[in-house]
Amino acid sequence: MKLVRKDIEKDSAGQVTLVPEEPEDMWHTYNLVQVGDSLRASTIRKVQTESSTGSVGSNRVRTTLTLSVEAIDFDSQACQLRVKGTNIQENEYVKMGAYHTIELEPNRQFTLAKKQWDSVVLERIEQACDPAWSADVAAVVMQEGLAHICLVTPSMTLTRAKVEVNIPRKRKGNCSQHDRALERFYEQVVQAIQRHINFDVVKCVLVASPGFVREQFCDYMFQQAVKTDNKVLLENRSKFLQVHASSGHKYSLKEALCDPTVASRLSDTKAAGEVKALDDFYKMLQHEPDRAFYGLKQVEKANEAMAIDTLLISDELFRHQDVATRSRYVRLVDSVKDNAGTVRIFSSLHVSGEQLSQLTGVAAILRFPVPELSDQEDDSSSEED
Repeated sequence: MKLVRKDIEKDSAGQVTLVPEEPEDMWHTYNLVQVGDSLRASTIRKVQTESSTGSVGSNRVRTTLTLSVEAIDFDSQACQLRVKGTNIQENEYVKMGAYHTIELEPNRQFTLAKKQWDSVVLERIEQACDPAWSADVAAVVMQEGLAHICLVTPSMTLTRAKVEVNIPRKRKGNCSQHDRALERFYEQVVQAIQRHINFDVVKCVLVASPGFVREQFCDYMFQQAVKTDNKVLLENRSKFLQVHASSGHKYSLKEALCDPTVASRLSDTKAAGEVKALDDFYKMLQHEPDRAFYGLKQVEKANEAMAIDTLLISDELFRHQDVATRSRYVRLVDSVKDNAGTVRIFSSLHVSGEQLSQLTGVAAILRFPVPELSDQEDDSSSEED
Protein backbone atom coordinates (compact mmCIF):
# COMPACT_ATOMS: atom_id res chain seq x y z
CA MET A 1 0.00 0.00 0.00
CA LYS A 2 1.25 3.46 -0.86
CA LEU A 3 0.29 6.53 1.19
CA VAL A 4 -0.17 9.51 -1.15
CA ARG A 5 -1.56 12.06 1.30
CA LYS A 6 -2.73 12.27 4.89
CA ASP A 7 -4.79 15.22 6.17
CA ILE A 8 -6.06 14.60 9.69
CA GLU A 9 -7.10 17.50 11.93
CA LYS A 10 -6.57 17.82 15.70
CA ASP A 11 -10.17 16.67 16.30
CA SER A 12 -9.25 13.39 14.48
CA ALA A 13 -11.45 14.18 11.46
CA GLY A 14 -9.87 14.18 8.01
CA GLN A 15 -8.95 12.10 5.00
CA VAL A 16 -6.19 9.93 3.58
CA THR A 17 -5.37 9.08 -0.03
CA LEU A 18 -4.00 5.58 -0.63
CA VAL A 19 -2.99 3.39 -3.59
CA PRO A 20 -3.50 -0.39 -3.12
CA GLU A 21 -0.58 -2.19 -4.81
CA GLU A 22 -0.97 -5.83 -3.68
CA PRO A 23 -4.07 -8.06 -3.44
CA GLU A 24 -3.59 -8.07 0.35
CA ASP A 25 -3.98 -4.29 0.39
CA MET A 26 -7.68 -4.86 -0.35
CA TRP A 27 -7.94 -6.69 2.99
CA HIS A 28 -6.33 -3.73 4.76
CA THR A 29 -8.75 -1.38 2.97
CA TYR A 30 -11.70 -3.56 4.04
CA ASN A 31 -10.60 -3.01 7.65
CA LEU A 32 -10.26 0.76 7.10
CA VAL A 33 -13.61 1.51 5.41
CA GLN A 34 -16.65 1.72 7.70
CA VAL A 35 -20.32 2.52 7.16
CA GLY A 36 -20.78 6.32 7.31
CA ASP A 37 -17.34 7.12 5.84
CA SER A 38 -17.05 8.88 2.49
CA LEU A 39 -15.05 7.23 -0.28
CA ARG A 40 -13.83 8.97 -3.44
CA ALA A 41 -12.51 6.77 -6.25
CA SER A 42 -12.49 6.18 -9.98
CA THR A 43 -15.25 3.87 -11.23
CA ILE A 44 -17.17 2.72 -14.30
CA ARG A 45 -20.80 3.90 -14.71
CA LYS A 46 -23.31 2.85 -17.34
CA VAL A 47 -24.81 6.04 -18.80
CA GLN A 48 -27.84 6.41 -21.09
CA THR A 49 -27.52 8.92 -23.92
CA GLU A 50 -30.16 10.30 -26.26
CA SER A 51 -29.17 11.30 -29.80
CA SER A 52 -30.63 14.20 -31.81
CA THR A 53 -32.94 11.72 -33.59
CA GLY A 54 -34.39 10.58 -30.26
CA SER A 55 -32.80 7.13 -30.18
CA VAL A 56 -31.56 6.07 -26.74
CA GLY A 57 -28.27 4.26 -26.31
CA SER A 58 -26.03 3.39 -23.39
CA ASN A 59 -22.32 3.36 -22.94
CA ARG A 60 -19.88 2.86 -20.07
CA VAL A 61 -17.86 5.84 -18.90
CA ARG A 62 -15.08 6.17 -16.36
CA THR A 63 -15.78 8.85 -13.78
CA THR A 64 -14.78 9.76 -10.21
CA LEU A 65 -17.50 9.53 -7.57
CA THR A 66 -17.69 10.33 -3.86
CA LEU A 67 -19.96 7.93 -1.97
CA SER A 68 -21.37 7.92 1.52
CA VAL A 69 -20.61 4.28 2.44
CA GLU A 70 -23.61 2.06 3.24
CA ALA A 71 -22.30 -1.48 2.62
CA ILE A 72 -18.90 -3.15 2.18
CA ASP A 73 -18.35 -6.55 0.56
CA PHE A 74 -14.98 -8.35 0.57
CA ASP A 75 -14.16 -11.54 -1.37
CA SER A 76 -11.22 -13.07 0.54
CA GLN A 77 -10.23 -15.57 -2.16
CA ALA A 78 -10.25 -13.12 -5.09
CA CYS A 79 -9.14 -10.20 -2.81
CA GLN A 80 -11.82 -7.97 -4.34
CA LEU A 81 -13.52 -5.14 -2.45
CA ARG A 82 -16.87 -3.56 -3.40
CA VAL A 83 -18.24 -0.52 -1.63
CA LYS A 84 -21.90 0.49 -2.05
CA GLY A 85 -23.29 3.89 -1.17
CA THR A 86 -25.03 7.06 -2.34
CA ASN A 87 -23.39 9.80 -4.38
CA ILE A 88 -22.76 12.92 -2.24
CA GLN A 89 -20.92 15.14 -4.74
CA GLU A 90 -22.11 16.74 -7.98
CA ASN A 91 -21.23 14.67 -11.06
CA GLU A 92 -22.19 15.06 -14.72
CA TYR A 93 -23.19 11.39 -15.04
CA VAL A 94 -24.64 10.52 -11.61
CA LYS A 95 -27.35 12.39 -9.70
CA MET A 96 -26.94 13.37 -6.06
CA GLY A 97 -28.29 10.60 -3.81
CA ALA A 98 -28.12 7.95 -6.56
CA TYR A 99 -26.79 4.54 -5.54
CA HIS A 100 -23.55 3.19 -6.98
CA THR A 101 -21.10 0.37 -6.18
CA ILE A 102 -17.38 1.08 -6.53
CA GLU A 103 -15.05 -1.88 -7.01
CA LEU A 104 -11.67 -0.70 -5.77
CA GLU A 105 -8.91 -1.53 -8.24
CA PRO A 106 -5.19 -2.21 -7.71
CA ASN A 107 -2.89 0.72 -8.54
CA ARG A 108 -5.79 3.22 -8.64
CA GLN A 109 -5.86 5.70 -5.78
CA PHE A 110 -8.83 6.33 -3.53
CA THR A 111 -9.51 8.93 -0.85
CA LEU A 112 -11.18 7.89 2.40
CA ALA A 113 -12.67 10.53 4.73
CA LYS A 114 -13.79 9.90 8.31
CA LYS A 115 -15.29 12.04 11.05
CA GLN A 116 -13.11 10.17 13.56
CA TRP A 117 -9.79 8.43 12.79
CA ASP A 118 -8.99 6.18 15.77
CA SER A 119 -5.58 4.78 16.78
CA VAL A 120 -6.31 1.23 15.54
CA VAL A 121 -7.16 2.41 12.00
CA LEU A 122 -4.12 4.72 11.83
CA GLU A 123 -1.84 1.90 12.99
CA ARG A 124 -3.23 -0.37 10.27
CA ILE A 125 -2.36 2.26 7.65
CA GLU A 126 1.20 2.39 8.99
CA GLN A 127 1.48 -1.41 8.81
CA ALA A 128 -0.06 -1.61 5.33
CA CYS A 129 2.39 1.00 4.00
CA ASP A 130 5.43 -0.69 5.59
CA PRO A 131 7.22 -2.71 2.85
CA ALA A 132 8.56 -5.17 5.45
CA TRP A 133 5.00 -6.48 5.94
CA SER A 134 4.80 -8.68 2.83
CA ALA A 135 3.79 -12.28 2.10
CA ASP A 136 6.88 -14.09 3.31
CA VAL A 137 5.74 -17.60 4.28
CA ALA A 138 4.22 -20.37 2.18
CA ALA A 139 2.98 -23.73 3.46
CA VAL A 140 2.15 -27.13 2.00
CA VAL A 141 -0.04 -29.00 4.50
CA MET A 142 -0.45 -32.58 3.30
CA GLN A 143 -1.36 -36.19 3.96
CA GLU A 144 -1.57 -39.07 1.47
CA GLY A 145 -4.03 -37.95 -1.23
CA LEU A 146 -4.76 -34.44 0.17
CA ALA A 147 -2.70 -31.23 0.14
CA HIS A 148 -3.36 -27.53 0.71
CA ILE A 149 -0.95 -24.93 -0.68
CA CYS A 150 -1.26 -21.76 1.41
CA LEU A 151 0.31 -18.31 1.53
CA VAL A 152 0.72 -16.96 5.05
CA THR A 153 0.80 -13.17 4.81
CA PRO A 154 0.95 -10.90 7.87
CA SER A 155 -2.81 -10.38 7.62
CA MET A 156 -4.34 -13.60 6.34
CA THR A 157 -3.89 -17.24 5.40
CA LEU A 158 -4.82 -17.69 1.73
CA THR A 159 -5.48 -21.15 0.33
CA ARG A 160 -4.05 -20.97 -3.17
CA ALA A 161 -4.63 -24.59 -4.24
CA LYS A 162 -6.17 -27.82 -2.99
CA VAL A 163 -4.92 -31.11 -4.44
CA GLU A 164 -6.96 -34.29 -3.98
CA VAL A 165 -6.07 -37.66 -5.49
CA ASN A 166 -7.62 -41.01 -4.57
CA ILE A 167 -4.79 -43.29 -3.35
CA PRO A 168 -5.66 -47.04 -3.45
CA ARG A 169 -4.54 -49.16 -0.49
CA LYS A 170 -1.44 -51.32 -0.76
CA ARG A 171 -2.22 -54.96 -1.60
CA LYS A 172 -0.14 -57.97 -0.64
CA GLY A 173 2.52 -58.52 -3.27
CA ASN A 174 1.17 -55.67 -5.48
CA CYS A 175 1.85 -52.02 -4.58
CA SER A 176 2.05 -50.70 -8.15
CA GLN A 177 -1.40 -49.02 -8.17
CA HIS A 178 -0.72 -47.34 -4.82
CA ASP A 179 2.74 -46.15 -5.90
CA ARG A 180 1.52 -44.81 -9.26
CA ALA A 181 -1.33 -42.87 -7.63
CA LEU A 182 1.06 -41.48 -4.99
CA GLU A 183 3.50 -40.34 -7.69
CA ARG A 184 0.65 -38.65 -9.58
CA PHE A 185 -0.39 -36.91 -6.35
CA TYR A 186 3.17 -35.70 -5.64
CA GLU A 187 3.52 -34.41 -9.21
CA GLN A 188 0.30 -32.35 -8.91
CA VAL A 189 1.51 -30.84 -5.60
CA VAL A 190 4.87 -29.90 -7.19
CA GLN A 191 3.03 -28.20 -10.07
CA ALA A 192 0.81 -26.28 -7.59
CA ILE A 193 3.90 -25.12 -5.65
CA GLN A 194 5.53 -23.80 -8.83
CA ARG A 195 2.32 -22.10 -9.95
CA HIS A 196 1.38 -20.39 -6.68
CA ILE A 197 4.59 -19.69 -4.73
CA ASN A 198 6.73 -16.69 -5.66
CA PHE A 199 10.23 -17.61 -4.43
CA ASP A 200 11.43 -14.02 -4.94
CA VAL A 201 9.20 -12.96 -2.01
CA VAL A 202 8.78 -16.10 0.10
CA LYS A 203 11.46 -16.64 2.76
CA CYS A 204 10.33 -20.06 3.89
CA VAL A 205 8.13 -22.92 2.61
CA LEU A 206 6.74 -25.17 5.34
CA VAL A 207 6.05 -28.77 4.31
CA ALA A 208 3.84 -30.20 7.06
CA SER A 209 2.33 -33.69 7.33
CA PRO A 210 1.76 -36.65 9.63
CA GLY A 211 4.19 -39.61 9.44
CA PHE A 212 6.79 -39.75 6.68
CA VAL A 213 4.69 -38.13 3.93
CA ARG A 214 6.68 -34.86 3.98
CA GLU A 215 10.06 -36.64 3.71
CA GLN A 216 8.88 -38.85 0.86
CA PHE A 217 7.36 -35.87 -0.96
CA CYS A 218 10.49 -33.69 -0.61
CA ASP A 219 12.70 -36.59 -1.79
CA TYR A 220 10.46 -37.03 -4.84
CA MET A 221 10.30 -33.27 -5.59
CA PHE A 222 14.07 -32.71 -5.53
CA GLN A 223 14.85 -35.94 -7.42
CA GLN A 224 12.51 -34.76 -10.17
CA ALA A 225 14.04 -31.26 -10.02
CA VAL A 226 17.50 -32.77 -10.63
CA LYS A 227 16.20 -34.93 -13.51
CA THR A 228 14.40 -32.02 -15.22
CA ASP A 229 17.05 -29.42 -14.26
CA ASN A 230 14.41 -27.31 -12.47
CA LYS A 231 16.62 -24.41 -11.33
CA VAL A 232 13.86 -22.58 -9.41
CA LEU A 233 13.31 -25.51 -7.02
CA LEU A 234 17.00 -26.41 -6.74
CA GLU A 235 18.10 -22.83 -6.02
CA ASN A 236 15.43 -22.48 -3.31
CA ARG A 237 15.93 -25.88 -1.71
CA SER A 238 17.19 -24.29 1.54
CA LYS A 239 13.84 -22.49 1.97
CA PHE A 240 11.92 -25.77 2.42
CA LEU A 241 11.38 -26.72 6.06
CA GLN A 242 9.80 -30.05 7.05
CA VAL A 243 7.57 -30.05 10.15
CA HIS A 244 4.95 -32.26 11.74
CA ALA A 245 1.18 -31.70 11.34
CA SER A 246 -1.63 -34.04 12.34
CA SER A 247 -3.38 -33.93 8.93
CA GLY A 248 -3.46 -32.35 5.48
CA HIS A 249 -6.30 -29.98 6.38
CA LYS A 250 -5.79 -26.21 6.59
CA TYR A 251 -6.43 -26.03 10.35
CA SER A 252 -3.28 -28.15 10.93
CA LEU A 253 -1.22 -25.18 9.77
CA LYS A 254 -1.39 -23.75 13.32
CA GLU A 255 0.51 -26.81 14.61
CA ALA A 256 3.20 -26.27 11.98
CA LEU A 257 3.57 -22.58 12.88
CA CYS A 258 3.88 -23.53 16.58
CA ASP A 259 6.88 -25.80 15.92
CA PRO A 260 9.98 -24.30 17.66
CA THR A 261 12.19 -24.74 14.55
CA VAL A 262 9.59 -22.85 12.49
CA ALA A 263 9.26 -20.13 15.13
CA SER A 264 13.02 -19.48 15.03
CA ARG A 265 12.98 -19.25 11.21
CA LEU A 266 9.94 -16.97 11.21
CA SER A 267 10.81 -14.92 14.30
CA ASP A 268 10.39 -11.66 12.35
CA THR A 269 6.92 -12.38 10.97
CA LYS A 270 3.61 -11.26 12.44
CA ALA A 271 1.99 -14.67 11.79
CA ALA A 272 4.45 -16.48 14.06
CA GLY A 273 3.99 -13.80 16.75
CA GLU A 274 0.22 -14.27 16.73
CA VAL A 275 0.49 -18.05 16.98
CA LYS A 276 2.99 -17.83 19.87
CA ALA A 277 0.81 -15.32 21.76
CA LEU A 278 -2.24 -17.59 21.44
CA ASP A 279 -0.18 -20.62 22.47
CA ASP A 280 1.10 -18.72 25.54
CA PHE A 281 -2.50 -17.80 26.42
CA TYR A 282 -3.67 -21.45 26.27
CA LYS A 283 -0.71 -22.57 28.43
CA MET A 284 -1.49 -19.85 30.96
CA LEU A 285 -5.19 -20.81 30.97
CA GLN A 286 -4.20 -24.39 31.75
CA HIS A 287 -1.54 -23.76 34.42
CA GLU A 288 -2.44 -20.34 35.93
CA PRO A 289 -6.10 -19.61 35.08
CA ASP A 290 -6.05 -16.48 37.31
CA ARG A 291 -3.66 -14.91 34.76
CA ALA A 292 -5.62 -15.74 31.57
CA PHE A 293 -8.93 -13.98 30.92
CA TYR A 294 -11.22 -13.83 27.91
CA GLY A 295 -14.49 -12.06 27.17
CA LEU A 296 -14.81 -8.27 26.97
CA LYS A 297 -16.15 -7.62 30.52
CA GLN A 298 -13.50 -9.78 32.22
CA VAL A 299 -10.68 -8.27 30.13
CA GLU A 300 -11.92 -4.72 30.84
CA LYS A 301 -11.93 -5.44 34.60
CA ALA A 302 -8.38 -6.79 34.36
CA ASN A 303 -7.39 -3.64 32.49
CA GLU A 304 -8.90 -1.46 35.25
CA ALA A 305 -6.52 -3.26 37.64
CA MET A 306 -3.66 -2.43 35.18
CA ALA A 307 -2.94 -6.16 35.07
CA ILE A 308 -2.80 -6.81 31.30
CA ASP A 309 0.60 -7.80 29.96
CA THR A 310 -0.58 -8.94 26.50
CA LEU A 311 -3.95 -8.18 24.89
CA LEU A 312 -5.10 -10.53 22.12
CA ILE A 313 -7.91 -9.04 20.01
CA SER A 314 -9.46 -9.94 16.66
CA ASP A 315 -9.60 -7.30 13.90
CA GLU A 316 -13.22 -8.24 13.13
CA LEU A 317 -14.27 -6.52 16.38
CA PHE A 318 -13.15 -3.18 14.89
CA ARG A 319 -15.54 -3.73 11.97
CA HIS A 320 -18.55 -3.66 14.32
CA GLN A 321 -21.40 -1.58 12.85
CA ASP A 322 -22.21 0.03 16.21
CA VAL A 323 -19.89 3.02 16.71
CA ALA A 324 -20.13 2.88 20.52
CA THR A 325 -19.14 -0.81 20.61
CA ARG A 326 -16.25 -0.23 18.20
CA SER A 327 -15.05 2.74 20.29
CA ARG A 328 -15.11 0.52 23.38
CA TYR A 329 -12.61 -1.87 21.78
CA VAL A 330 -10.42 1.05 20.61
CA ARG A 331 -10.39 2.51 24.15
CA LEU A 332 -9.35 -0.88 25.52
CA VAL A 333 -6.42 -1.10 23.06
CA ASP A 334 -5.29 2.46 23.81
CA SER A 335 -5.53 1.91 27.58
CA VAL A 336 -3.46 -1.31 27.48
CA LYS A 337 -0.77 0.49 25.46
CA ASP A 338 -0.80 3.43 27.90
CA ASN A 339 -0.21 0.94 30.74
CA ALA A 340 2.87 -0.45 28.92
CA GLY A 341 1.08 -3.62 27.78
CA THR A 342 1.54 -5.36 24.42
CA VAL A 343 -1.38 -5.42 21.97
CA ARG A 344 -1.63 -8.13 19.30
CA ILE A 345 -4.38 -7.56 16.73
CA PHE A 346 -5.18 -10.92 15.13
CA SER A 347 -6.39 -11.23 11.56
CA SER A 348 -9.73 -13.06 11.40
CA LEU A 349 -8.48 -14.65 8.14
CA HIS A 350 -5.56 -16.34 9.93
CA VAL A 351 -5.95 -19.77 11.51
CA SER A 352 -4.91 -18.23 14.87
CA GLY A 353 -7.48 -15.44 14.41
CA GLU A 354 -10.23 -18.00 13.75
CA GLN A 355 -9.36 -19.70 17.07
CA LEU A 356 -9.34 -16.40 18.96
CA SER A 357 -12.81 -15.63 17.54
CA GLN A 358 -14.04 -18.82 19.27
CA LEU A 359 -12.87 -17.22 22.55
CA THR A 360 -15.13 -14.16 21.95
CA GLY A 361 -12.37 -12.44 19.93
CA VAL A 362 -10.72 -10.78 22.95
CA ALA A 363 -8.40 -12.34 25.55
CA ALA A 364 -5.56 -11.25 27.83
CA ILE A 365 -2.47 -12.65 29.51
CA LEU A 366 -2.04 -10.88 32.89
CA ARG A 367 1.10 -9.65 34.64
CA PHE A 368 -0.14 -10.94 37.99
CA PRO A 369 -3.07 -13.09 39.16
CA VAL A 370 -6.39 -11.34 39.69
CA PRO A 371 -8.36 -14.03 41.57
CA GLU A 372 -10.99 -11.57 42.86
CA LEU A 373 -12.43 -11.26 39.33
CA SER A 374 -12.95 -15.01 39.13
CA ASP A 375 -14.48 -14.90 42.64
CA GLN A 376 -16.87 -12.11 41.57
CA GLU A 377 -18.02 -14.22 38.64
CA ASP A 378 -18.57 -17.23 40.91
CA ASP A 379 -20.54 -15.09 43.43
CA SER A 380 -22.79 -13.63 40.73
CA SER A 381 -23.52 -17.06 39.28
CA SER A 382 -24.42 -18.45 42.79
CA GLU A 383 -26.71 -15.43 43.39
CA GLU A 384 -28.53 -16.17 40.14
CA ASP A 385 -29.08 -19.75 41.34
